[in-house]
Amino acid sequence: MPSSALERSIQVAEPGGDLSPVWADTRDPGPGEVRVTVEACGVCHSDALIISGAIRDTTFPITPGHEIAGRVDAIGDGVAGWSVGDRVAVGWYGGSCGHCDACREGDGVLCPELQVPGAAYPGGFADFVVVPAVALAAIPDELTAVQAAPLACAGVTVYNALRRSSARPGDTVAILGLGGLGHLGVQFAAKMGFETVAIARGPDKEPLARELGASHYIDGAAGQVAGELLELGGAKVVLATVTSSAAMSATIDGLGRRGELITVGIDTEPLNVAPLQLVSGARRVYGHASGIAVDTQDTMRFAARSGVRAWTEEVPLEEAAGAYQRMLAGQARFRMVLTTGN
Repeated sequence: MPSSALERSIQVAEPGGDLSPVWADTRDPGPGEVRVTVEACGVCHSDALIISGAIRDTTFPITPGHEIAGRVDAIGDGVAGWSVGDRVAVGWYGGSCGHCDACREGDGVLCPELQVPGAAYPGGFADFVVVPAVALAAIPDELTAVQAAPLACAGVTVYNALRRSSARPGDTVAILGLGGLGHLGVQFAAKMGFETVAIARGPDKEPLARELGASHYIDGAAGQVAGELLELGGAKVVLATVTSSAAMSATIDGLGRRGELITVGIDTEPLNVAPLQLVSGARRVYGHASGIAVDTQDTMRFAARSGVRAWTEEVPLEEAAGAYQRMLAGQARFRMVLTTGN
């Protein structure tokens, strides 16, 4: 497709602005880049960070979207290993410098020059997106584009956190929250062989937790989270997917020996934890970022083989504003996915 062709794109003109459909020029990929025909793009809570202008060096107008699934449409100079027509996904990791210590150690998601689609360059709320080839992850044949898209951010975040934790099959692992990340976290934890505990608010969430694969359910609204975890022997890992520091803090005393609280949910309020809580039992509290492209690829392969799937609601690209508001209101069950019809 020539660079003068037009494509549909959803743009935000200024920080905190509305999502509006526009026709935008597409472009040919430059050296080291590929152009992807977008088939599906998930709507992530982190899109709100980008749309609000909270991500450093974001220049408006922007096109959001960093849970991208589609097909390679064109290939720039110097790109090897990919062919036109390949099915690919791109997530929060949309490229990095390649030469810093983090990149050289395979930890490019922590690169100081990390490129996030939607912030560093136009994202996936569009018919096409041009991305660095290093950001591509191959989609397994078993997954549709709609199934693959949420795994490029929500999926890789929880899967990578669990596989890099100290937990091993048979250990007790608790997933705090049953939203966009949490419903995938429960599935992954169960399929990875952990004694899986789901923690959410209210007894009405228990049937859902069991359906997702949890062996145990704790009602966080009852106020006895730590005690109930200890009755199960203490958690080796609590994976916190919620955006409440108070809810995270309430799990710390429920960690077992050398247990870990891993937070992938974001809150600006501090955690409430005393050094004594950590020293007692040699517990750890730390955060986890998503992963690089190969981690996304590993996530999708595991999901394809194990049957882990995001629960999605499909919405046409032109209805992106409504899908975004539904996500913000916590009404999605559990991932809004925009489809282009490509």
